[in-house]
Formats: sequence, structure tokens, C-alpha cells
Amino acid sequence: MFTGIVTDMGEVVSVAPRGELRRLRIACSYDAESIALGASIACSGVCLTVVVVAREGARTVFEVDAAAETLAVTTVGTWAEGTRINLERALKIGDELGGHIVTGHVDGVAKILSRDDFDDMCRFWFEAPHDLSRFIAKKGSVALDGVSLTVNDVEENRFSVLLIPHTLAVTTLGVRRAGDALNIEVDLMARYAARLSEAR
Repeated sequence: MFTGIVTDMGEVVSVAPRGELRRLRIACSYDAESIALGASIACSGVCLTVVVVAREGARTVFEVDAAAETLAVTTVGTWAEGTRINLERALKIGDELGGHIVTGHVDGVAKILSRDDFDDMCRFWFEAPHDLSRFIAKKGSVALDGVSLTVNDVEENRFSVLLIPHTLAVTTLGVRRAGDALNIEVDLMARYAARLSEAR
């Protein structure tokens, strides 16, 4: 479980195919001693399992494997050496829940339709996959590239979010532009509410 509050920006160091898997090496500022093998780290919203961790000079590098399903439904398949990604460690009991409950199980990919910068803030309009748009509600929550955000407006498959200067500075969303694709995870409670209403 995660909160959608990004705690580091990492960089993909290398990508190596391994049959249907891809092994990714990711550099970060986390203390290597604090990352256990088997730990879950949300990488731009995608929950991936650490299989190797090492200290390389001044930085920590951890390795994860992305399976065929992950490569098919997320942006991980487009990552290459130098790609910057948002990172979040798994939630611990007693941690502050500053965003919303995020599982790291990405539902699909949303596309940025427009970006409007003003007063050091930014408004994005996104297009969500049609089958996910029913889970997106005004004033509801959505995770985009692992960042917990509040939905401002919804128009059919389109929705907008407003980013404050802090979010633009400490996540990769600050450099995103129209046409970019981001991992999207809809709100867990919205998904269960829809499932319950269908069962009636």
C-alpha cells in the first residue's frame, strides 16, 4: 500500500530484456541499508519488487523486474536509460496517510491533453481510458504516475487536476507536457462502490 505522496525522484540507469521480463536498474537517494530484498517500491505508480540493491558511489541503485502484464498496461515499457520516475516506499503502520490509499496496481494510461501554467501553478487536462472514466469524479482522488491528486472537473472521458508549486518541484509532473502518457490508478473506493452497485 502507498499514499501517492512521492518521496524521491529516481532515474532509470539501465533496462535489460530477460525473456518476457525487463530488468530495470533504478538510482535513488534512499539509504541502501533501508531497502530489503522483496520490498515494494512504487515506481511512477507501478508497484515493483526489489530483487537487488546496492550502493554505487554516492547513490543507491535497486533492481526490479517488470513482467509482460506490467509492460502492456503501463508506461514502463517506454522507460529507457535516463528516464526520471517518481518513487514512493511502501506504507508502514503508523505512517501519515497524506494522500489517499494507492495500491500500485496501475489501471491503464492517461494522456495529457493540455497544460496551462499560471501563478507558479499548473492545470492539466487528461483523457482517461473509456472504461476507467466512470471511476473518476469531481473532488475525488486519482493517482497519476504515482502522485495522489484531487480531480477538479470531469467532462466525459476528460478530467482536470491543479498542481501546486511544491508538487511541480518534487515530482516528474513538473516537466510533463501535452501528449505525454502517465500511469493512472483510479480510487480504490470508487472501484468497490461501482462493483457493489453492479451486484445489486
